[in-house]
This record gives sequence, structure tokens and C-alpha cells, in this order.
Amino acid sequence: MPVLPQITIGSVVMDGSQPVFILGPCVIESEPFIRDIAARLKTIADRNNLRWIFKASYDKANRTSGKSFRGLGCKKGCALLADVGRSIGVPVTTDVHSPEEAEQAAEFIDLLQIPAFLSRQTDLILTAGKTGRAVNVKKGQFMAPWDVQNIADKLLSIGCKNFFFTERGTTFGYQNLVADMRSLYWMRELGHRAIFDATHSVQRPGGQGTSTGGDGILAPVLARAAVAAGCDGVFIETHPNPAEALSDGPNQIPLDQLEALLQQLTQIHQLVHAAA
Repeated sequence: MPVLPQITIGSVVMDGSQPVFILGPCVIESEPFIRDIAARLKTIADRNNLRWIFKASYDKANRTSGKSFRGLGCKKGCALLADVGRSIGVPVTTDVHSPEEAEQAAEFIDLLQIPAFLSRQTDLILTAGKTGRAVNVKKGQFMAPWDVQNIADKLLSIGCKNFFFTERGTTFGYQNLVADMRSLYWMRELGHRAIFDATHSVQRPGGQGTSTGGDGILAPVLARAAVAAGCDGVFIETHPNPAEALSDGPNQIPLDQLEALLQQLTQIHQLVHAAA
């Protein structure tokens, strides 16, 4: 395994010594909602001395149905996320969908996330890399692990070195995904930091006709396997009541179950690295 780069996301360092957790709800449902869940996550993170980044989407641009809730919009949503991040003292991340949104979001956001469906969009990737912010590219469901090198080359070509990749499952027939833990090893073997998206990897895209289904009960299982496989962190969406979530409810982990899982993942990470 090559020596992997140190990635800096605001005040958080991804260097392999501790797992980095990206935590938050799928979408900004309202300002009171986002402030409440951020405060509750901070309490959990402080109690367990976690390295973490708060996440939420300002716009769910790829909803199955055009009638589904999308969010607050780019400028309003990013400004709110930045204020929430300052109030709890952690970096924030959100997904961007166009070069224009990347430039606008970079005024507020510490980590720009490229959605899996857009992971081959060169203009978006280059614009995100040029902002000076850290970049997280989710590997497309249609891509092999070694294909991320083409994305890395795009970022490196404009001088962006502060980036990493996220594994979030590979298309497996219709309306299903499979998580291949070998992908984490192969992306890291290429010299790139890699984290695992535990909640989107259990999606069943469009599986409920006008909405996406999923097997949220399996998210903790896959998260534990990914940390055991040596990933650099885990992306987890959480909600106080997933059944009432305005987006991706079937995949999100109930907030009252999250702390125990994070403790398990931290312990597994310590065990794996002690044995390395």
C-alpha cells in the first residue's frame, strides 16, 4: 500500500490515525430541524472524541419523482449550513450539482461533494477543485474502483490534491446495489483516501415506484465491514425518525441508534490499525 496523502477538511484531518465520520440528515428539512440534529450530533461526537463533518443537502436534485421535496436551494442552504457549522465548531459538507453551484457553495462549505451520478462531469469536478475547498467524489454506481484514477487525474491537473473518494455501492441489476469491500482496498492502493457510504449503499433506487427504497437495517452491517476492510472513514445519514424523513428515509439510521454504532466502528478501526 502506498503512503496516502493527508487530507484537510476545515479543522478535521484525515490521516488514517482515526476514522473520519460524515454525519447528518439527507436533506435540510427546515432550519429548526437542522440546528437540532446538529446539536445532538455534536453531543455524541464530543462524548466519544470523534473526528467528524456535518452534512446535509440543500437540494435533492436527483429525486425519483418530480413531486418530491428537494430542499432550500443553494445559497440559502449553504449559508445556513455554514452558520450551523460555526455554531457547533465543525466543518460542513453538501453535494453540488453544477459548476455554478460549486462556486457558490465554496463561499460557505468546507468540503464539496460530487454526487455519484455526476462523478464523470469534468467541468463540475474541475470547478470544485479550483475553489480551494476539499473535494469528496462519490464513485459512480457504474464505475470500477480503478476508474477513479481518471477523476484524480482531472483534479491533479489543476493542482487540487485535497480530495478523496467515497464508495457507495455498484449497480447490481435493476433497483439494487451491491457493496464490494474490495473497492476500498483498490482505491487506496491507487494512492487515494477512501471512505464508505453506509446509507446510500443500501438503497434500492426507485424501488418504491415514485421514491427510492432501501434496507437501512443493513447499513450498520456494511459500515462495520468497511471499517474492518481498512477505509479512512464512514458516511452515515441519520434522522430522529426515518419513517417521517422527507428524503431517503428507508436508508437512514435512527439517531438514537447512532452512538452505539459509532463506538463500534471506532473500536474496529483501532483493532485493525493495531494489527497492521
